[in-house]
Amino acid sequence: MDERLKFVGEYVKQERSMSEICRAFGISRKTGYKLVSRYLGQGYIGLYDQSRAPYRQPHAVTEDVESAILVLREMHGRWGARKLRAWLVIHRPRTEWPSVSTIGRILARHGAIVPRIRKRRCPPYLEPFSSCIKPNSLWCADFKGWFRTGDGLRCEPLTISDGFSRYLLSCRVLPAITHRLVQPAFEMVFRQHGLPWAIRTDNGTPFASTALGGLSRLAVWWIKLGIVPERIKPGCPEQNGRHERMHRTLKEEVISPPRSSAVDQQVAFDRFRREYNQQRPHEGIDNRTPASIYTNSPRPYPSRLPEIVYPDHMEIRKVRPSGLLWWNGSEYYISETLVGEWVGMEPINDRQMQIHFGPVKLAILDVANKKLIRPPITKWKRT
Repeated sequence: MDERLKFVGEYVKQERSMSEICRAFGISRKTGYKLVSRYLGQGYIGLYDQSRAPYRQPHAVTEDVESAILVLREMHGRWGARKLRAWLVIHRPRTEWPSVSTIGRILARHGAIVPRIRKRRCPPYLEPFSSCIKPNSLWCADFKGWFRTGDGLRCEPLTISDGFSRYLLSCRVLPAITHRLVQPAFEMVFRQHGLPWAIRTDNGTPFASTALGGLSRLAVWWIKLGIVPERIKPGCPEQNGRHERMHRTLKEEVISPPRSSAVDQQVAFDRFRREYNQQRPHEGIDNRTPASIYTNSPRPYPSRLPEIVYPDHMEIRKVRPSGLLWWNGSEYYISETLVGEWVGMEPINDRQMQIHFGPVKLAILDVANKKLIRPPITKWKRT
């Protein structure tokens, strides 16, 4: 700025020509005349650096487009730029909508978004979804952590979703995590949407227990319906990552803060479920809605609970009261969870038998030493 003032001062003196002054200051005559013109028109303020932004922006976002983006954002306060653009492209295809980054800048300029603090996370574990190839091949279920509604009552939301389409099958308020309450909730979903081939859960109650094979009464019921209960590794919620991601959205939009009563909370859950399935574009399925992909299972809920059918080479035994299994004149404790159920005995060699309950390997019966060898609980896979 000092040099520019000195240059203009030399020019005002009129002691040298423009060419000589420009040569002395090391600039071109075009730059010299531009500085002089700006000084004569604006004074010394004109010598400051000027904005290089174009006077006209032919591709600028119009006020109508910007207003439509802000209105949609106000309606769906948790939707980001990607989801807003996807919804607008689907429902208003005749309008040319700006890019995701431009929509993000519009939201930021109007204070509609708050930058999120990014946390370091471990890489996703994709194995649980390797067999998730079509609707109803894998369902995901979990409880979204309990909280109290405004009237002080405990609320335990049970959520069930389809792993392939992300369709939220159920989001139901339960007062407690018990088999007596959870099984009817699943039965309602089975009657409405049919049976899946597998259900993936964590290792908590009532999905699993410390019994042989980690079986709970709920898991036994699933197996008899032809459903394989798949469990994630303890402490690894990322193995059920699609369902956990839905839980984060559920918490942001419906649970924080909780509603005044359990009835109001269920109404909010039902409203969220309709929007999540039918309106909210999902990036994991090419910005389509879950409802546009999901179809009910062709396996209907049976009117009578079937018994498990074992291969011909297995011997079948019934678990007695108190969870005891009778074999070769001796009793072995299996599990009270399986009282009255049939298990299959598969010969391994002349000394050992593998005990099955449906697809689950419960334990190895060491006939020679008359003891059960309990295997470590691992992930179950479909065969």
